[in-house]
Amino acid sequence: MAKQELKRDLKNRHVQLIAIGGTIGTGLFLGSGKAIQLAGPSILFSYLIIGIALFFVMRALGELLLSNAGYTSFTEFATEYVGPWAGFVTGWTYWFCWIMTAMADIIAVGVYIQYWFDIPQWIPALICLVILLGLNLLTVKLFGELEFWFAIIKVITIIALIVVGVILLIIGFNTNTGSVSLTNLWNHGGMFPNGISGFLLSLQLVVFSFVGVELVGVSAAETANPRKNIPSAINKIPVRILLFYVGALFVILCVNPWTQLDATSSPFVEVFALIGIPVAAGIINFVVLTSAASACNSGLFSTSRILYTLSRNGEAPAKLEKLNKQAVPSNALLTSTIVVSIGALLSKLIPEQAFTVVTTISAICFIWVWSIILISHIKYSKTRPDLRAKSTFKAPFTPFVNYAILGLFLFILIVMLFAEATRLSLLLTPIWFILLVILYNSRKKYS
Repeated sequence: MAKQELKRDLKNRHVQLIAIGGTIGTGLFLGSGKAIQLAGPSILFSYLIIGIALFFVMRALGELLLSNAGYTSFTEFATEYVGPWAGFVTGWTYWFCWIMTAMADIIAVGVYIQYWFDIPQWIPALICLVILLGLNLLTVKLFGELEFWFAIIKVITIIALIVVGVILLIIGFNTNTGSVSLTNLWNHGGMFPNGISGFLLSLQLVVFSFVGVELVGVSAAETANPRKNIPSAINKIPVRILLFYVGALFVILCVNPWTQLDATSSPFVEVFALIGIPVAAGIINFVVLTSAASACNSGLFSTSRILYTLSRNGEAPAKLEKLNKQAVPSNALLTSTIVVSIGALLSKLIPEQAFTVVTTISAICFIWVWSIILISHIKYSKTRPDLRAKSTFKAPFTPFVNYAILGLFLFILIVMLFAEATRLSLLLTPIWFILLVILYNSRKKYS
């Protein structure tokens, strides 16, 4: 019996917006406040450095995916070029990354709903999860539509912030903290007010902001005309980084001195409130709510496709390979949703510090995934020069840039040891990899 295949129902506009939505999440809307407090205005350099690094990771990912039309995700080329263990460990690690991230986001949905309705946060969290599950079970095209509109909301909000901020900058608008001015970037302790250490410590927070940038790779098997749409989406990443990250934060730091921003709240909310929009908090709360729902939606999509791929490769139960009538991996989707829902139900018992631990572990594991992509690309370049020569989407500066970015990732992990908030997560994460190695060596082949 022929294996069931995923449908290529994601169109160019879906892929483009998945690429945008994947790089705009709670890490930017909420996490940037804490990052700004660590680095001050030098946070702009942090986003530039990580953004450029991840663009090259995505170029490597794009070349690998297009080198073989049979690839459904990066776990398959990791298996081919690094080894079966790499495909197994990376596949399950990527699933784990998004499970942790989706748990955090679905909990956030419950918190944001409380802004309007005084109800236990687990109720809206589970309702949202059930709705997302139902929509994802229908068709992959519907997932694309959901992400399309979720991303549109994010984009409109950020563009509105930038436009309003530029206008305020031009007219020299006065706020209760002073004038809107470029001088706010350096008049409050300079560009590096907390020294190089603050700048370096912000890098790991910025890494978490970019979680999801590789979703274009996960959606490859369901993308129509991937040879056109995937390169198009990847090549636009630098512009998106400059606009949505650097541009937005540049405006925020010009409007309000970094010393006036609260690390525990969204700088986006603060800026809109500062310029006198009465419903600013409600507007941004809605945007952050949709951002969290979007991130959870992406999490359900990606984890289900990873389980599907693992099952196809005999590295997960065979039942997870089953597709429903709409060619959606329903069993894999249900499995991931159940795990995420357990996290939501237990969220009331988890202290605030645990949330930080979970999201940091997720970021560390994403660094693993991105590193495997780079290592696979190095191996591909060395062992398949024929494919490299025929590639129409060659990653530039290979392999030198690959090694440089791997060095950057290693450096970030070392820096995490010196931050109290991330040290525990860094020390706990190896437990996951040890468990996977044990499972890999002892697992039985699934029929």
